[in-house]
Amino acid sequence: MAVFIRQITRAPVLLQQFARLAATQNVSKRGYADMAFTMASPSDIYYNEAKVKQVDVPALSGSFGILPDHVPSLAVLKPGVVTVYEEDGSTKKVFVSSGSITINEDSSVQVLAEEAHPVDRLDASTIRDGLSKAQQDFNSATSDKAKAEAQISLECYEALSKALE
Repeated sequence: MAVFIRQITRAPVLLQQFARLAATQNVSKRGYADMAFTMASPSDIYYNEAKVKQVDVPALSGSFGILPDHVPSLAVLKPGVVTVYEEDGSTKKVFVSSGSITINEDSSVQVLAEEAHPVDRLDASTIRDGLSKAQQDFNSATSDKAKAEAQISLECYEALSKALE
C-alpha cells in the first residue's frame, strides 16, 4: 500500500517533467522561421508578429543578434540601427533613438522604440546640419543640465550619421 501511495504522489512531478520534455522537443524542431518579431514606435508599426530569421539590435550593453531560441532577455536600446533579416533573405534597416527589447521564452521578440525611421528615408544633409548644431550646443553648454541634453543630442546625431555610412 505504501508503494502505491508513493507512486500516486509522484504522478504530478512526472507529468510536469514530461510536459517540460515535450515542450523542449517541440522547440528543438523549430526552424529559423519560427521567431515572431514585433517592432513599433508611437507613430508606426514596422513588424507585427512577422516571421524573420534574425534581428540585430543596438543595446546599452552592446549590440547583439537575436535568433530563434535566444535566451529570454530584456535590454535597453541605444541610438543605432536595428537590422532585420527577413525570411526571403532581404534585410531592412531601421534607425532607433532608444527604447526596449524583450526576448521571450517562446521565441517572440518585441522592439519598442521611442522613435524609429527606416534608414533609406534619412536625409544626409539634415543629419550633417543637426550634428554640427549638436556639437556647437555641447561645446557652449554652461550648466550640467544643458551639457547632458546636448550630449544626448550629439550621441543621437552621431549614431544617425553612422547609420548612413
